[in-house]
Amino acid sequence: MKPTAMLLLLALLSAAGLSQAFQTSLLDLSGILPSLSRPANHSRIFYAVMFDAGSTGTRIHVYTFIQSGSDELPLLDNEMFHSIKPGLSAYADHPEVAGQTVRMLLKVARKTVPRLEWKRTPLFLRATAGLRLLPAEKAQALLEQVQHVFDESPFSVPDNGVSIMNGTNEGILAWISLNFLTGHLKAPSKKTVGILDLGGGSTQITFLPKLKKTIESVPVADYIARFDFFNSTYELYTHSYLGNGLMAARLATLGALGAEGLEWRVFKSSCLPKKFRDEWSFGGLTYQVSGDPDGYVGYKLCYQEVLKVVKGIIHQPYELEDNNVFYAFSYYFDRAVDAGLIDGVQGGTLEVRDFKKRAKEVCNKMTKNPPVSPFLCMDMTYITCLLKDGFGFKESAVLQLTKKVNNVEASWALGATLDHFHHLKIR
Repeated sequence: MKPTAMLLLLALLSAAGLSQAFQTSLLDLSGILPSLSRPANHSRIFYAVMFDAGSTGTRIHVYTFIQSGSDELPLLDNEMFHSIKPGLSAYADHPEVAGQTVRMLLKVARKTVPRLEWKRTPLFLRATAGLRLLPAEKAQALLEQVQHVFDESPFSVPDNGVSIMNGTNEGILAWISLNFLTGHLKAPSKKTVGILDLGGGSTQITFLPKLKKTIESVPVADYIARFDFFNSTYELYTHSYLGNGLMAARLATLGALGAEGLEWRVFKSSCLPKKFRDEWSFGGLTYQVSGDPDGYVGYKLCYQEVLKVVKGIIHQPYELEDNNVFYAFSYYFDRAVDAGLIDGVQGGTLEVRDFKKRAKEVCNKMTKNPPVSPFLCMDMTYITCLLKDGFGFKESAVLQLTKKVNNVEASWALGATLDHFHHLKIR
């Protein structure tokens, strides 16, 4: 690898760690990237397998990178993606079943990565809010089961290859992924995109502030992450809110968070259709839920319920709209598709008021016109409340709803993969 290309690659990868890692010395990456035995053009191809163990599903990302002999950054040539539901946390009392789901997904990696590259391809899993919300001993049992499955595989399992990801890392690495995929990290200017990630157990917001007051007005210092990139110092506003993901918010809205007597209690909400009654499972527990047959339903009452889950918990950054474009993904995207606001493949741009308008329509008409999901009123109202009363977006704020960017999943997984190569100290 030529010196210039190596420095550019190091600069990109250095963006992926947290503050204590940002000051690491330059590494000789020629010993990290597997040598290529095939193309005659001296290109190097290398692979990586990343498992995203989320609260509602487990996803596998198999990345194919190309490093040419020119003074260019490695290219992300391809991503093979597959997911299954539910998430590992659903098997908190049966960790061996969780291991079997991981074993099934590993078949995707075996089919994607050439057999000769298996031993040189890193394999790792990062768990997010689903395991962070579990008791420590149950989370550890799940991780140990995954580690056992990984150790049986033909791939290379690094030290700390199976772990629970810090929520702040989740936001930072998602920001790096989206800005890498949109080409903003290569630009000489500091124009970037912000990210809004709504998972099942937690939600993240990350962006690059333009005003010092945004940095100075944070409630605590860990809302700011600093790192050097292309001889510039970046200060990101970033925070992860555990318990404010979409599914965790359902629990809180229903008053079921930490509740006991689940076998006989019924949790009611004005956000659900009056005649609705069913079982709903999340995090390995099953809840009896229903609408309120004797009360009122609709957007106004629903908003009052979800506001309690948001108000006083979510910090409002000093600047938002004047910053940059925000990419919103995960459940933001999924629910916008369910509500008919965007195309399920192409995505699209929405204003915050679009979520509000459709939430009103779904909630106020759900008795006469049952929605696709009985939870659609609650979910759409929560998203509206989170954006407006939580983060402080104006109703006119524009969001880019996306699932994929350049055919690659919008998530933290790519950033975490680059972070892995950055921290490997192989000479």
